[in-house]
Amino acid sequence: MNLAAATNENLANISNTLIYSSMAVYTLAFFAHIAEWVFGSRSKVGRTAAALKEDSATGGSAGKAQVAQGGGTALLERPKVVTRSAAGTRDVPDGPGAAGGTFKGDLWGRIAISLTVVAFAVQAGGVVARALSVQRAPWGNMYEFSITFSTVAVGAYLTLLALRKNVRWIGLLLVTTVLLDLGIATTTLYTDSDQLVPALHSYWLWIHVSTAIICGAVFYLGAVGTLLYLFRDSYENKLANGGTPGKFATSVLERLPAAKTLDTFSYRINAAVFPLWTFTIIAGAIWAGDAWGRYWGWDPKEVWSFITWVAYACYLHARATAGWKGRKAAYLALIAFGCWLFNYYGVNIFVTGKHSYAGV
Repeated sequence: MNLAAATNENLANISNTLIYSSMAVYTLAFFAHIAEWVFGSRSKVGRTAAALKEDSATGGSAGKAQVAQGGGTALLERPKVVTRSAAGTRDVPDGPGAAGGTFKGDLWGRIAISLTVVAFAVQAGGVVARALSVQRAPWGNMYEFSITFSTVAVGAYLTLLALRKNVRWIGLLLVTTVLLDLGIATTTLYTDSDQLVPALHSYWLWIHVSTAIICGAVFYLGAVGTLLYLFRDSYENKLANGGTPGKFATSVLERLPAAKTLDTFSYRINAAVFPLWTFTIIAGAIWAGDAWGRYWGWDPKEVWSFITWVAYACYLHARATAGWKGRKAAYLALIAFGCWLFNYYGVNIFVTGKHSYAGV
C-alpha cells in the first residue's frame, strides 16, 4: 500500500469516528431536549390564556387594574397579548416553546442547542474527512448523501436560530430524525470510500447534487412545520368547539407556536427553496446532456424529481387559491415531501436506472 492510499484510508477511518462521535453528542442533545419539554413550566401559557379569556369576557376594554397611589388610585394597563390569526378564523397566542418560558426549561433548552452545535461541528468534520479521503465531493453514494443531508439540515436549523427566528420547537424532532438518518446510514447504507464512475466526474456533481441536498434539508424543515401545524390546528379547533384535549396533547401542543404561525413558517420555507429545486432539475438535465448525450431520458430519478417539482408547484399554487389554504394545502405539502423522500430512498434502492450507481 503506497503512502497516498494509506493516508486516504486513515482519513476514511477518521471520518467514520467523527460520524459515530456526532451520533453520541446528538444523543445527549436528544435527552437535553426531552428534559426541556419535561421540566419546562406551562404557567406562561396559562397566564396568557387567562388574559385572553378575560379580554373576551370584558370586550377587551376592562383589562386594567386599580392600585393605591398616594391615597388615590391609578389605572395600570395589563400587558397586551400579541396574537396571530389562525386560518383567518380565530386569534390565539403563540406558545412559549418547549421551555415553557421558565428558567429551568430554558436552561435545558440552551444545553440542548449547545450540544447540537457541537454535534454539528463534529459531523461536518466527518463529512470533510470523507471528502478528503476520496478526493472528491462527499456525495457519490447514499451513505455520503445521507451524512451530508443531515449535516445541512442541522446547519439550516442553526442558521435560523442565529437569525433569531423562533424555531427551537423543531429541535427535538430534528435531533431524533438526524439520529435515525445517521443510524440507517452507518448500518445499512455504508459504503467504503471509492472513486466515482466516469459519468460522474464533472463539476456538475458539485452544483447539481449540492443544491439537491440543500433543497431536501430545507424541505424537511418545512415538512416538520407542516406536520406540527396539523396537530396544533386540530388542538385549537377542539378548544374552539368547547372540547377538552388530553393532558399529554395539552402539555405539548399549547407550547407550540399558533397554527397560523406554523402554517406561515412552512409556506415561506417551501416557497423560498422551490426556485432552487427548479434550478436543481435544470442543472441535472444539463449534466445529463454532457454525460449521456441527452437532456431528458425518462430515467426514474428524473421522473420523480419532476413529480416532486409538480407536487410542490401544486402546493404553492393552492396557497394562492381561495379555499385551498390551511389543512388542505398542508396535506399537499406533506405529499410533496413524501415524493421527495421516495425519490431519495425508493428510487435509489428499489428502482433500476442510470442513477443506480448513486445507491447503496
